[in-house]
Amino acid sequence: MAESEKNLEVSSKPKSSSSSVLNRSYTMQATAAADSHPKINYASLNRAASINKFYNSMESVMSASNSFKGKVKQLCSLFEPKKSPPKPVINNMIEPDMKLMKPQPPMKSLCYNNESFIRLPGTEDRIVVYLTSLRGIRRTFEDCYAVRMIFRGFRVWVDERDISMDFAYKKELHNVFGGKNVSLPQVFIRGKYVGNADVLKSMYETGELARVLDGFPRRQPGSVCGGCGDVRFVPCLNCSGSRKVFDEDDGVLKRCLECNENGLIRCLDCCS
Repeated sequence: MAESEKNLEVSSKPKSSSSSVLNRSYTMQATAAADSHPKINYASLNRAASINKFYNSMESVMSASNSFKGKVKQLCSLFEPKKSPPKPVINNMIEPDMKLMKPQPPMKSLCYNNESFIRLPGTEDRIVVYLTSLRGIRRTFEDCYAVRMIFRGFRVWVDERDISMDFAYKKELHNVFGGKNVSLPQVFIRGKYVGNADVLKSMYETGELARVLDGFPRRQPGSVCGGCGDVRFVPCLNCSGSRKVFDEDDGVLKRCLECNENGLIRCLDCCS
């Protein structure tokens, strides 16, 4: 045992001496190099080498990203529509598109046409609007008022048939639509059915209503009927709105046959 321990000690000692010799030789060479070249800073050289490695790695990353972007652009170009080349400029003016310069055919009405299957007989020379002057339902009253103002803006005479003034107009409208209940207002032009307030507003905004009303006589600006004040109804001349007349033969009061349930008749000045 003692001999083996001695052998181990002897074998380990040369290794330590060799490593110390190598380290000593490395330090001697480094000091000698530093002495021979005192102006060279080896720490700065190491730092520059690391910076160069960093920039090289960044360039490789950027090149990879650029190649990826190029592939994405190629894929996008396959699906995007081709852009037309810019139009030539002549005398600081863009050349006009000749397709737009060609005369366009007149726009056909989407609401007022000959295909309308709802007709109002006996009104081929006028505009008829079924409406109400009562304010029971706010939306209905506002739509009726809007339609009335649109036609008054064109200064055309309108046959306003107020169902709140005469119940017979409600029955008439009910029969025109085949027994169906419809909302108010409802517009007829030259005997053809046009639509409700929404349809008339869209026609007015697109300019279609102006073309449809072309040919109707225009009233004087600010003109109002002196007989009814554009209400279209006046008290009955026979019973003075009481709906009753005295029968001299029988000596009793009877129902007036010339007025409606409200004792009113149509204005003879503007509705005759």
